[in-house]
Amino acid sequence: MKENRRISKRIRVGNIFIGGDAPISVQTMTTADPHDFEAITSQVKRIVNAGCDVVRLTVPDEESAAIFSVLKREKIGIPLVADIHFDYKTAIAAAMCGADKIRINPGNIGSADKVREVAATCKILGLPIRIGVNSGSLEKSLLKKYGSPCAEALAESALNQAEMLEKYAFSDIVLSIKSSDVGIMTEASRIVAKNSDYPIHLGVTEAGDEYGGIIKNSAGIGSLLLDGIGDTIRYSLTADPVREVVAGRELLKVLGIRRCGVDIISCPTCGRTKIDIIGITERFRKISDAIDTKGKLVKVAIMGCVVNGPGEAREADFGIAGGDGFAVLFKKGETVGRIESDKIIETLVKETESFINE
Repeated sequence: MKENRRISKRIRVGNIFIGGDAPISVQTMTTADPHDFEAITSQVKRIVNAGCDVVRLTVPDEESAAIFSVLKREKIGIPLVADIHFDYKTAIAAAMCGADKIRINPGNIGSADKVREVAATCKILGLPIRIGVNSGSLEKSLLKKYGSPCAEALAESALNQAEMLEKYAFSDIVLSIKSSDVGIMTEASRIVAKNSDYPIHLGVTEAGDEYGGIIKNSAGIGSLLLDGIGDTIRYSLTADPVREVVAGRELLKVLGIRRCGVDIISCPTCGRTKIDIIGITERFRKISDAIDTKGKLVKVAIMGCVVNGPGEAREADFGIAGGDGFAVLFKKGETVGRIESDKIIETLVKETESFINE
């Protein structure tokens, strides 16, 4: 991927940075009952183990804000974001309990005095604010002006609300403009990117189940990242939050933005295939997702036949190509051995670990 990333402000969020030259971070959001602290803690730990960089928690009331104190005692290790709707007192409570960032829509927090109080608290504590705008929260004045929650309306809303915080001498701002419509989300993000230097959070909201949602988010987030727009991302899926993390990390990997992990190159198979390439690929992916590559990118090829496999996957570090009941092992396009079909997964894992430890 070429180096054409948009230059944005660099904002500290807990123990990481968002924007500037900081790595693009992957986020997700908890789904457990916000009042069940044990369930929330358990889910957050699973999310962290999946490789998440930032996790957001719904905070519907002041009582649930105490979860941040609980998680800080657990030494979770990644930034925690409080997702606030309407009640400014809940935002302040979350900040006081240890949240590393506050997500609000200033337009639905209430009066200017309430927004000012949230901004003042965050400034004192050194916390950034993420302004979250989406089609369902657009101001009535902008709906009247544009006639619909179009890209221009969403972008204007985000920039107006950032300006509101700036008036209160608060500038540690991250902008998020989301829509379930991929075209609207991407165009709104482009407008904001052109007209500000705030870090931008990318995502397609209400994107659907894991299959459809991954396609929608990849189209929207991927197209913007390829143009250098975006500083942190979330795949919004009707699925386990861990799946959002896996999808986000995979996107950064295939775009060449995060050069670590196992990158599987596999063929679509054809009539020449004599081994179960689909099953092998699925099983190896599940195993490889859990492998710590120690910051390395490992390209592993799983190809259907020896006719074209080694040559087509020459860019892989190593791989296998199927024969009739067996496979050949190749490295950088050159065959180096033969593997019986029941040893293929074992061999791929061993070769991966060997490559990592070189």
